[in-house]
Amino acid sequence: MDDHLYKKKKGYRTIWISDLHLGTPGCKAEILLDFLKEIKSENIYLVGDIVDGWRLKKNWYWPQSHNDVVQKLLRKARKGVKVVFIPGNHDEAARKYLGVNFGDIKIQHQAVHKTANGKKLWVVHGDQFDGIIRHAKWLAYIGDKGYTMLIRLNNTFNKIRKFLNLPYWSLSQFIKLKVKKAVSFVTAFENIMVIEAKRKGYDGVVCGHIHKAELKDINGIIYANDGDWVESLTAIAENYDGSLEIIDWSKKLIALHNQLVKKPFQLAKQ
Repeated sequence: MDDHLYKKKKGYRTIWISDLHLGTPGCKAEILLDFLKEIKSENIYLVGDIVDGWRLKKNWYWPQSHNDVVQKLLRKARKGVKVVFIPGNHDEAARKYLGVNFGDIKIQHQAVHKTANGKKLWVVHGDQFDGIIRHAKWLAYIGDKGYTMLIRLNNTFNKIRKFLNLPYWSLSQFIKLKVKKAVSFVTAFENIMVIEAKRKGYDGVVCGHIHKAELKDINGIIYANDGDWVESLTAIAENYDGSLEIIDWSKKLIALHNQLVKKPFQLAKQ
């Protein structure tokens, strides 16, 4: 997206966000709150791992900013925005309450969204199609510990970048994408999700789970992954003509950083 689009509120028909991991130090809650305040939409899908129950069981962490995000979503729902929560593996405890409303937020196992141009999109977190989660959950917990360490490294790295007056950049995502096994896993996940969406008769799938934003056509089926708010700071959005796009909120941070750097330079020239 062009930087100028961030300077004013932009309306969308639908927003999909997932993998917020509220309840962990890695969650970029303040940045997410900024996103929720600035972006308007008629529908919001929370596509799993909104609250990280795995981490909260081990260590309670719930700062005010995380509560503010929840309150903002509840407030949007009260004001008429359709908000649907689809639990993921990290907040799987919420799957006991499918069909129940949390405030005005609907809890569902999955959803079908019809775009403005008539496309039927299957909305699901995606952990059900991750072999490690399904068949070796103990291995997933071990992987989660390693991932938590990687996120801590990412947070420390970005604190140093901030001190050096450099913009946000995801070191953890860069490392993951350089590992061949991670790349092959992502490709396999994408293909499985597309095959399942086609089998079910949908035009596409919107999911989360693997923390890698993507929007592409795979064998005539739309594959859309909304990324996360721990590393990539991304969402999938539907415009009012039914077209989809990735919102990369880290670009806003970079644009703001560049403006702050540019202003002192301009004043010095004057």
